[in-house]
Amino acid sequence: MLYWALVFFVVALIAGALGFGGIASASSGIAQILFFLFLVLFAISLIMGLVRRR
Repeated sequence: MLYWALVFFVVALIAGALGFGGIASASSGIAQILFFLFLVLFAISLIMGLVRRR
């Protein structure tokens, strides 16, 4: 999931540099959603791993 967030971020950077504002905006939004979803799932798995050890 983090890989796809980085892919969309790179697409947003390239589209922004070439002047495609709509595509850059959409790719940036998708990258943000995927990144925050990754962070939430990472935090949940980290907490669950700590709870299981005890």
